[in-house]
Amino acid sequence: MIEIAIMIQVNGYAAHEVKAPLTPFAFERREVGENDVLIDIQFCGVCHSDIHQARDEWGRSHFPMVPGHEIVGMISRLGSKVTQFKIGDKVGVGCIVDSCRHCASCEKGLEQYCLEGMTGTYNSTARDGKSVNQGGYSNRIVVDENYVLRIPHHLPLDQVAPLLCAGITLYSPLTHWKAGPGKKVAIVGLGGLGHMGVKIAHALGAEVTVLSHSLKKQEDGKRMGAQHFYATSEPETFKKLESTFDLVINTVSAEIDWNEYLGLLKLDGVMVVVGVPTNQIPIGSFSLIAGRRSLAGSLIGGIQETQEMLNFCGKHHITCDVEVIPIQKINEAYERVVRSDVRYRFVIDMKTL
Repeated sequence: MIEIAIMIQVNGYAAHEVKAPLTPFAFERREVGENDVLIDIQFCGVCHSDIHQARDEWGRSHFPMVPGHEIVGMISRLGSKVTQFKIGDKVGVGCIVDSCRHCASCEKGLEQYCLEGMTGTYNSTARDGKSVNQGGYSNRIVVDENYVLRIPHHLPLDQVAPLLCAGITLYSPLTHWKAGPGKKVAIVGLGGLGHMGVKIAHALGAEVTVLSHSLKKQEDGKRMGAQHFYATSEPETFKKLESTFDLVINTVSAEIDWNEYLGLLKLDGVMVVVGVPTNQIPIGSFSLIAGRRSLAGSLIGGIQETQEMLNFCGKHHITCDVEVIPIQKINEAYERVVRSDVRYRFVIDMKTL
């Protein structure tokens, strides 16, 4: 008897070519394998990296492309060998849906640094080398249970969705470089990433400062937990704050002078870059050697750390500030993200698909 694989029919929105508007798109996902779960997607966050990839601004984009890697929903079907979840569980899928599972990074739970390359939720090829992965701007997704995350039951799903990228992107460096009581932390930029950095750093017990271009978001920053707020457009800011911080997290993708921000670090301080400017930023050696300072980078988190972040956010009642939109407004939302016209993250209600 020959078994015939039954593919799962899915509806979503896709970019069909570079810089084209996203439009409705019907496609197929693989059948639920023995270790897979089928998730009915309820909400999907809109990340700026979705825009970069849909517009091929980072190169290597493949079309048609269904973006979305901040996915939350409920399990509707289980593979025969799934042990960690049950039907009806509230779950999430972030930026990673697979990895090699055997390299030094994967064995440490650092799948984001998989030495063979992590498998992204969308705009990537599955480990079989053939199938193209499509993301969360859709109504259903099939994922191996080992890359699925459990959502704290008391947190609203729409506000949780961006935690799966924005939340972990800030949680990982803040905990790795030990932000906490007695540490002075500066968050550069109060956007989709930065506002999560303020909330998490505050919950960790650090003294938090926001460095923003202007003071227009000062009230928001203080509400989220920042004790201090400074405008970087004011020249005296860099002089006043020289050698102040143990840790600076730079969330902005705009081309700013990193040397100025390195000067804000104490002896042995660290500046961590999580934003991705289009062009290379020049660094002067004296910005580093004058205070034995370090410049570092950080990329999301592994599955174990992302679950740890979700549990932490559940304990401290941390969620994202979101604006929920129907999928039909996704192209308008993209333009508003580019203009920084959102406080602080768009989330798509997939019931509108």
